[in-house]
Amino acid sequence: MAEVWFYHLQQQPLESVLPALCEKSLERGWRVVIQARSGERLEALDQLLWTYADDSFLAHGLARDGDGALQPIYLTLGNENPNSARLQLFVEAADVAACLASPEAAAYERLILLFDGRDEDQLAAARSQWKLLKEQGYSLAYWQQADTGRWDRKL
Repeated sequence: MAEVWFYHLQQQPLESVLPALCEKSLERGWRVVIQARSGERLEALDQLLWTYADDSFLAHGLARDGDGALQPIYLTLGNENPNSARLQLFVEAADVAACLASPEAAAYERLILLFDGRDEDQLAAARSQWKLLKEQGYSLAYWQQADTGRWDRKL
């Protein structure tokens, strides 16, 4: 069963954290699926991954690009896993429980919900998802961003 982690963003925005998580995952040999709730967010993430650094980019694709199986990072609004990813990242309070209920969940090593602690809607949605997943018996981990930007696991 996949590990389910909650990343509470406090010091850095998603746009700073997401590329670093993707880089670390790819270094481990893990492909990544990133799930959002809106097409606008997918478009913004698409641009971010191409332009987040002057000297680097993260190769990725969306369903419209085709060849999902070849993409190291796949951006989606749904639960599909065409690139056999081992990590799925959820932004915009995308539904972790729906993913866990899908057949694709068996391929994942880890699922991470990233939420901005300064956004009351995202905070409430994360709390709601935590409660639901806990009630369903999933083992959950909560990680909070420290002042230094590193992640501390909280009990």
